[in-house]
Amino acid sequence: MDSSVPIRATVTISILTVYGLYFLRILYDAYNLRMKAINEYGPIIHEFDPYFNFRATEYLYENGWRKFVTWFDYKVWYPLGRPVGTTIYPGMQITAVAIKNFILRDWSLNDICCYMPAWFGVIATIFTGLLAYECSIGAVDEDGDGFKSILEILPIFRQMYSVLIIPCLRQIIIISKHVFGTDFGFGKGASTIPHHSFTEFSSPAIECGLMTAAIMSVIPAHTMRSVGGAYDNESIAMTAMTMTFYLWTRSLRNNNSPSSATVWGCLAGLAHFYMAAVWGGYVFVINMVGIHAGALVLFGRYSTKLYRAYTAFYAIGTFFATQVPVVGLTPIKSLEQLGPLAVFIGYQVLEVVEWQRRKRNFSGWKAWKFRISWYLSVALIVLAGASYLSSIGYFGPISSRVRGLFVKHTKTGNPLVDSVAEHQPASSEAYFQYLDVVCYIAPLGFALVAFKFFQDSSSFLLVYGLASYFFSHKMVRLILLMSPISSCLAGIVLGRAIGWSLYNILGFSPSILNDLFNNAIVESNKEVPKIKKNGKGKKNHPTEPETESHHKVNYLKFFLSKGLVLALVIFSLKLSAPYVNAYYEKADVLAKGMSHPTIVFKGQLQNGEEVLVDDYRDAYFWIKRNTPEDARVMAWWDYGYQITAMGNRTTIADGNTWNHEHIALLGRAFTSSEKEGHRIARHLADYILVWAGGGGDDLAKSPHLARIANSVYRHMCPGDPTCSRFGASRDGGGSKMMRESLVFHLVGNRMHEGVEVDPNRFREVYRTKFGKVRIYKIMSVSKESKQWVADPKNRKCDAPGSWFCPGQYPPGLKKILAEKRDFTQLEDFNKKRDDSEYQKQYFEHLNDKAKRDHIRMQSDNPTHKSEDNEKPKAKAWKPSREVHPEEIEKLNSHWENTATTTLMWEMISKGDVKDLLKYLTDSPDLAFVRSSDGRGPMWWAYESGNEKIVRILKKVGVREDLADANGLTPKTLAKKEK
Repeated sequence: MDSSVPIRATVTISILTVYGLYFLRILYDAYNLRMKAINEYGPIIHEFDPYFNFRATEYLYENGWRKFVTWFDYKVWYPLGRPVGTTIYPGMQITAVAIKNFILRDWSLNDICCYMPAWFGVIATIFTGLLAYECSIGAVDEDGDGFKSILEILPIFRQMYSVLIIPCLRQIIIISKHVFGTDFGFGKGASTIPHHSFTEFSSPAIECGLMTAAIMSVIPAHTMRSVGGAYDNESIAMTAMTMTFYLWTRSLRNNNSPSSATVWGCLAGLAHFYMAAVWGGYVFVINMVGIHAGALVLFGRYSTKLYRAYTAFYAIGTFFATQVPVVGLTPIKSLEQLGPLAVFIGYQVLEVVEWQRRKRNFSGWKAWKFRISWYLSVALIVLAGASYLSSIGYFGPISSRVRGLFVKHTKTGNPLVDSVAEHQPASSEAYFQYLDVVCYIAPLGFALVAFKFFQDSSSFLLVYGLASYFFSHKMVRLILLMSPISSCLAGIVLGRAIGWSLYNILGFSPSILNDLFNNAIVESNKEVPKIKKNGKGKKNHPTEPETESHHKVNYLKFFLSKGLVLALVIFSLKLSAPYVNAYYEKADVLAKGMSHPTIVFKGQLQNGEEVLVDDYRDAYFWIKRNTPEDARVMAWWDYGYQITAMGNRTTIADGNTWNHEHIALLGRAFTSSEKEGHRIARHLADYILVWAGGGGDDLAKSPHLARIANSVYRHMCPGDPTCSRFGASRDGGGSKMMRESLVFHLVGNRMHEGVEVDPNRFREVYRTKFGKVRIYKIMSVSKESKQWVADPKNRKCDAPGSWFCPGQYPPGLKKILAEKRDFTQLEDFNKKRDDSEYQKQYFEHLNDKAKRDHIRMQSDNPTHKSEDNEKPKAKAWKPSREVHPEEIEKLNSHWENTATTTLMWEMISKGDVKDLLKYLTDSPDLAFVRSSDGRGPMWWAYESGNEKIVRILKKVGVREDLADANGLTPKTLAKKEK
C-alpha cells in the first residue's frame, strides 16, 4: 500500500465527519423551521382541506378500512352526500393511522396529524439529496467517468462538438498543465481513476447531495406545504414523489446489472403506488418517468438495463395504483396517463424486435427493414384499437385543471376552477418569492448537467426541470413541484464547486470505499513527479538528480496552482456569504409567515395589546354547542370542511368541488335577491354562515359566486358569462345586482348604511368577537323538504342493498332546478351537447374589460346612453368608510397569500386604477392586506412606479414606513428599483 494511504484515509474520515455533522444540522433546521406554528400556537390543524383530511383519518381509525371504503357521508354535500372512501387519496390517512397504531400509540391522532407534515418535510429533504447524489455518480469506463455532453448524443451537434469544442477544451487543458502544472481536475477521466475503484460514496457526488439537502431543507416553495399543522396531501406527496424519482434514477445507475435494475425498478414502482395513494399529482410522476424513458430511447441510450427498469417500474406501479379506489383504471383510460402506457408498449415491441433480430442474425439494412416492418405493423394495430375505443367513449376527458396548463390563455373556461387563486399563472415575482436566489443558480446546474455531466440518471433532471417549469409557469400552485428540481440543480452547482476545490487543494477526491476499504489506491494527482516511466511502461531509475532549477519550476507551479485555488475559494466564500445568509433569513421569515394557521392568528389592538383572533373556531364551536345535531349549515364551499370537522354539522358543499351544478345552486342562493335566496335556502339549510369583517370575506368573493352560478343558471346574467353586472362600483355599495343580493345583506347587515336583512327570512343569532363570522337562523324552514331528504327511501342506490345511495333534491326545489343547464367543459368531448358558444363568450368577456364595464354600466343605469350630452362634474374620490386603526393593525399583522392579495397585485401591476377604485370604494380595508412576503398594495404601487395608485392608497390611510420580510419599506423599494 502507498505510504500516503493512512494520511489520505485520515483526511477522508475528517471530511466525512464534518459532512455528517452538517447533514444532521440540515435535518435539524428542516424540522425546526416547520415547527414554528406548533411552537407558537400548539398542535392546531391549518386551512380548510386539512380539516377534511383529519375527519377522514378519524373515521378510518375508529371504523377500519372496510367501512372506510364504503363510507357514504350524508353530513356533506347535502342533500346528495358523498362517497368518501372511493373519492379521496387515502394514503395520508393510512399513514397517520399506521403511525398511531404501531409507533406512537400514546399520541393523540390530532397531534400526529399536526406533526406529520414536518416529519415528512425532513424525509423529502433526505430523498431530494439522494436524488442529486444519484445523478452525480460517475462510472469508470473506456470513455472516462461515464458522463457525456448532450451535444455528443444529438446528431445535429455531434460533429460540431467533436470538431470544434473538444479540440478547444483540450488546448485549454494543455495550456493549464504547462502554466500551472495541473489541469485543475477538468481533465479527470478513466486515466486518473483506477478501473477497480468504487464510484459510490465519493466526492463530488456526496457534496452534491449534501448541498441539495441544505437548499431543500428551507426552500420556501417546499416549506409552504410542509409546515406543522398543514395536514394536506401535498405535505406527504412530496416525500413520495422524491422517493419515486430517486429510486427510478437509482435503477439506471451505470454499473447496474439487468437484474439489479429490475429490483430497483420494482422498488420505484412501489414508491409510485404510495404516491398514487397519497395525491392526484401521481399523474405528473408517472408522466415524468415515462417521458424520461422515451427520451432515453431517442438519445440512443436504450439497453436491456433500461428495459428491465422501466418495465418493472410501470408494471408494478400501475398494477398497485389501480388498487387505489379513487384511481381505478384511469392509468389505462385517462388521456393524461396514456403517454407512459404508450412508452411501456413501445418498450415491449423494441425488446421483442431486438430479440428476434439477434436470433435471426440480421444486421445493416436488413435489420432496419425488419424493425420498420414491425414498428409499422404494431403502430397500425394500436391506432385501430385506439380509434375503436375512442368511438365507444372508453377514454376519459382531460380535467379542467390539466387542460388549463396547455391553453394559451390563463383561464380554463370553468369559472369554479378559475375562482381559485392557486390556479392562476405564476409570475417572476412568485418564482423569486418561493425560490429566491436558487432560481438563478438552478439554470447553471441545468446547463452543467446537459453539457458536462449527462448520463442515464442525470438526464432525468433535464426532463423534470423543463416540465416542472412549464407547469408551474401556468399555475402558481405548482411552484411546489419546482422545489426538488431547483434544489437538485442548484445543489449540483455548489456541490461540484466544493468537490472541485477539495480535489485541487488536497490532490485527490475523498472516497469512502476507495480510501478506507480499497487497498489498491492510485493517487489521482501527483503534482511533483519523482519517478518517471519509459515508453514501455517500466520504471526509469534516474541516475542523476534533477537540477535545482527544475525543482524550483515544479514547486513554483505547485504553489501557484494551490494559491490560485485557495484565493478563488476565499473570494467565492466572501462573495456568496451575504447571499447565503439572506437566503436563510428570508426562508426563516417566510416560514414564520406561512406558519400562521389562518383559522387563528394574532393581532394588535389600538392600544398595542396583542390579542389572539380566534373568531373562526369560535363560530364553529358555537354551532356545535348551540344547534341541533341534525342542523344543516349553508356556507360558501370554502368553509364546508371546517364546519363539518369542528362544528359536526351537515354542510351544503365543501372543498371537494366534485359537483359543479350543486355549487352553482349554492352560488345562486347567495347572489340572487334576498327573497330568491331564501326561497332556495329554506329547502336546504337551517342556518347560514358568512365570513365578514373585510379582507377576503364573502363579499369580496361574491363576484366569483355569481360567475359560477351563471354558468349553470344562465338567466342570472343573460349574455354575460362573466357576470360583470355583479361587482363593486364607485357608489360605495357595489353594483345594483350586488346590492340586491343575499350575500350583500348578510355581510353588511346593520353595518353598511341602509343595509338590513328581512327578519322574517333571516335572524342573526351569533356574531364573533371581532366580527369575522356572522351566523343567521333561516326562518320558515321547509320541514317537508327536510323530512323528505332524511327518509332513506328517497335515496337512489346503484343496486338493492348497496352502500352507494346518493340523496336527491327535495320536490320543493324542482321548479328552481328545472332552470339549470348542466355545465359542459371544453374537454368533455364524450358528451353530445355542445356548449362552445358559452365558452367563446366567456373568454371574450374575460379578455375585454371595456365590454364588461359597458355591461355593468348598462345594468346599473338602464337609461344610460353612450353619447354623453351632459357630463357630470367630477367629484373627488373617497372610500365609503374609514378603516378603524384596530382593523388596520390586524390586517398588517396577518401575512398570507390569498385570492384577495392576488387580486390587488394584479390590478396594481396592470395599473388598473378604475377597478382598484371600485373595490376600495366599498372595501377600503383591501388596501391594507399583506402577502406572505410582508408586502402589500403600497409596495406594489411603488414597485410599478404608479404614483396615482400611491396617492389613492395614501388617501385610504396606508403607511409608507412599514417593512416587508426583507426589511424593505415601500419607499426604500422604490429607491432600489430606481
